[in-house]
Formats: sequence, C-alpha cells, structure tokens
Amino acid sequence: MTAIRHDWTRAEALALFALPFNELLFRAQTVHRQHFDPNTVQVSTLLSIKTGACPEDCKYCPQSARYDTGLEREKLLELEAVIERARAARAQGATRFCMGAAWRSPHDRDLPQVLDMVRAVKALGLETCMTLGMLSETQSLALADAGLDYYNHNLDTSPEYYGEIITTRTYQDRLETLDRVRRAGMKVCAGGILGMGEGLADRAGLLVQLANLPVHPESVPINQLVPVAGTPLADAETLDPFDFVRTIAVARILMPASHVRLSAGRESMNEQTQALAFFAGANSIFYGEKLLTTPNPDADADRTLFARLGIRPEAGLAEQPADVPLYQNQDAAGLWYDAAARTG
Repeated sequence: MTAIRHDWTRAEALALFALPFNELLFRAQTVHRQHFDPNTVQVSTLLSIKTGACPEDCKYCPQSARYDTGLEREKLLELEAVIERARAARAQGATRFCMGAAWRSPHDRDLPQVLDMVRAVKALGLETCMTLGMLSETQSLALADAGLDYYNHNLDTSPEYYGEIITTRTYQDRLETLDRVRRAGMKVCAGGILGMGEGLADRAGLLVQLANLPVHPESVPINQLVPVAGTPLADAETLDPFDFVRTIAVARILMPASHVRLSAGRESMNEQTQALAFFAGANSIFYGEKLLTTPNPDADADRTLFARLGIRPEAGLAEQPADVPLYQNQDAAGLWYDAAARTG
C-alpha cells in the first residue's frame, strides 16, 4: 500500500481532531495497518548520561538550573557505566538505547566521550539515539560518522505557543538542528509535549509542523507533561486521556509510516488509556523505571500489559532476516512507498 505525501494544513488537522472519537480511531487504525504490523511495538530505553544544570528555561524541565526541583546534578557518565546500562536494557528486550544530556548544546571537549558511547552501544547490537541539545554541522557529522542512528530534538509545541514555554532558544533554532541532523545522514526523532496549557490549535500546529518537514521524522515521541514541583508548570491542569489518544491518532494519520512513541507521562496512564493509544497508532514505548529524571512504568508491568493485549516487541535490526523488507520506506524526495512492491 502506497501512502501519498501530503502537505497538511492546520485546518485539516483540526478537522481530524473534530471527528467523533470512534471515527478518528478507525481512520488511524486503518492507516496504521497499511504501514505496520498492528500487534508489534518498538521498545527503547532512555538513559540520562549527564543530569541537571541545564542553562535553558524550558518551563516543564526539572533539569533547568533556573528552577529548584531538588534534582541532584551529575557529571557526564563514564563509558563503562553506559555500557552496563545498555547491556541491561538489551536483556530487558529493548532494541534501541537512547542517551540524553542536559546541555544547551554539546561542548566540543565532551564530544569524544559521547562518540565513544555511540560506538560502544552500537557494538552491543542496539540502535542508538541521543539528545544533546542544539548541534552544529560539525557535531552532526561527527555523530553520524560514529554510527548514531537517531537524533532526538523535540519541537515541544506549536510555533505560536512556543514562547510561553521557552525563551532561551527559538523555534527556528530547533528546526535548524533537525535540518543538520537530516543532512548528516541520521534519522530524526522529533515530537512534543501535551498538557502544558496549550490549546487544541497548538496541538494541531505541532503535528502539522512535524508532518510538513521535508522528510517525516522516523520517530515521533508524544509526551504527556509530568508536572514537577519547582518548575513553572508544576500545577498544570491534568490532560484529558481522550485528548491524548486523539493526538496520537492524528499523528498517525499525518505521519503514516513514522513510529509514534508513548513517552513521558505513561506512569500516570492506566492500562486502558495505553491500549487505546496503541489502537490509535502508537507503536513505540520506553522501557525502564525512569525517563531521564521522571518516572516510567517498569519493564515487568509493560510485559504484562503486552501479554494481555497480544502485543509483541518489534524485532531489532540484528534479529530481522535479511530477506524480510520493512513495511514501508521513504525515498529521497520524502515520498512513501511499499518496499515489497519495489523489490518484487
């Protein structure tokens, strides 16, 4: 099945949000089945390799040096500690290992150690992902040369609401980092956060921004705000679970062949909400008890839920037979095509 690339408008996205809930989920599940096995979910693990003391003022983030959240600052981890955690993640069933550092952008003095982490985790047979803040062209090329598979850099929210959340870097700064990552040859992981006081138009605006990038992000994390005492959003209103699921469904329709990930906030979701999110097109999660500094369901709970739903973890690259094509691929022009159709 071929998916035609579409330049989405905010009005079109809002029209999807306005559909009756069951109609929206039906459409999203139909799109999802055209591109993925509906009963597999990609599993990642996230590790904070440098915690706290970030100079940015993101209102949601306990790692900002501007807020008193009681977070203990930690220096960049040693390589052996990262390798130990990556091995544990692999043993728990993760196929991708993501590493995050609380930087505005990496210091060149730290880059060699970071590159060693990429190489070491790759050697374990895991996909690699990093989020280190803004990147220069030189840093992007160095990470790609070391073998980094994915780079995460979220847009967070719509361009219009962005200034209410962050003032220390611009929306354009984020777009330029994503462009450098893509041109360096890495895959893009980019999404946003729900529940920060944004309106429906902002959720639509975020998804339209992501969907109208020159190439869809291969991974789209949809986070639900985890309010942290000491941050300006500590008392943010709790997000309606149906609004969260609707956003997952619209993301699936707008970006049909991207992995849509349930990220931060899963700890507060009941099993029924998560099951609806999977039906709406979510097909990636983080395993592990913590996402950088916020809680996350443990791997045993996720395995139990997977068993109840008949879901199995997606095979890692090392586990996939060479003669089995991916469900969908994307060509250089950003158009989606069916791998089996092209090769058959």
